[in-house]
Amino acid sequence: MSETLNLTRTASFEKRLKQRYAAEKRFRFAGLAAILFSVAVLLFLLVTMTYNGIGGFQRATLTVPIDFTQVGLVLPAGIEGQGVAIRSLEGQGLPEVVSFAAAQAIGEEAANEVSADAWRMVAERIISDPTILQQRVEMALPTSESLSAAYSGDGQTALQPLARQLAAQGVLGNSFDPGFLTRSDATNSQLAGIWGALKGSMLTMLVTLALAFPIGVLAALYLEEYAPRNRWTDLIEVSINNLAAVPSIIFGLLGLAVFLGLFPNLRSAPLIGGMTLALMTMPVIVITGRNAVKAVPPSIRDGALAVGASPVQVVFHHVLPLALPGILTGTIIGMARALGETAPLLMIGMRAFVATPPGGFTDPATVLPVQIFLWSDEINRGFVERTSAAIIVLLAFLLLMNGLAIYLRNRFEKTW
Repeated sequence: MSETLNLTRTASFEKRLKQRYAAEKRFRFAGLAAILFSVAVLLFLLVTMTYNGIGGFQRATLTVPIDFTQVGLVLPAGIEGQGVAIRSLEGQGLPEVVSFAAAQAIGEEAANEVSADAWRMVAERIISDPTILQQRVEMALPTSESLSAAYSGDGQTALQPLARQLAAQGVLGNSFDPGFLTRSDATNSQLAGIWGALKGSMLTMLVTLALAFPIGVLAALYLEEYAPRNRWTDLIEVSINNLAAVPSIIFGLLGLAVFLGLFPNLRSAPLIGGMTLALMTMPVIVITGRNAVKAVPPSIRDGALAVGASPVQVVFHHVLPLALPGILTGTIIGMARALGETAPLLMIGMRAFVATPPGGFTDPATVLPVQIFLWSDEINRGFVERTSAAIIVLLAFLLLMNGLAIYLRNRFEKTW
């Protein structure tokens, strides 16, 4: 009877053991499936954005030969500033020279579809290389939006035969547009660029980091190391936790009411945008900073006090350096969120049409998310492609910023 009971218990134990092993395998499979699904979604996003954004880094151009030896243009010596040189070439008739050369090379009808600002690109090339004025060179001139749409298969059907004819002659084609990364916004998708919004994002993020990081870190150190434990401290902790979950548009309303009320002349400036985003980012830095400070072992503090360090030296010479990697992790999360925000910046007016890059923190500017939002609302196919290209630039900027932060985090990371 006893042997039969032992055999029964052994069989039951083996059955339960197999069930536990099977459950563990299912859990491991579910975890692996979740990781693979996440990677697949990320790859799908990156591939889709890259495929759709390739066209945004290109533009339709007409190849036009221009013989500068026959027109007598001169770039005066001693001119300082690109704007002055461009106006000088304009006064000498460069726009008419470009129009005449286009009409002679590709016909009057096709010459009418050359962008009205194509001569500026020619002027910039002359300024960069004045020897062109003694040569006959081929220029890739941007086309009008209508011809570009017709070449891509959209737009006016009346221009599609002309686009096919020019493409068959090898005159019309898409070429890489390096100016997309150096120009600012424009009403013509062929001339629109991302540099103005990118620079605006950089300036706004600098203001956000300069305000949110030191204030957030100091607040975390005070609450964790110095603040007494009472109902007021508990109220502050609850308020900070609630602020971290407040919708971003509320911070936009706060910036509109407070910052623009104090500085009405700085509407849409990176300074106001950075101050608004700093309010949104600080709670995240405070929460993660407190957790990082709390994770430092008490023995570090006791050892520092035992060798004669003051409380301030304990915090800034021992606790803070060990907590800095965790604080930087929270900063990465907060800055990444701030970089992609649109709603609070729309509230303070950073959706303005800005044709020139901001020169400083107080100049009118826009940012990449807002620029993407504005372009996505356009019905022109050229702006749709520019939108995807701008998203790629935003992702690259985010990866670069996060990569720098991760490097700094690993640089200051210490083990104990």
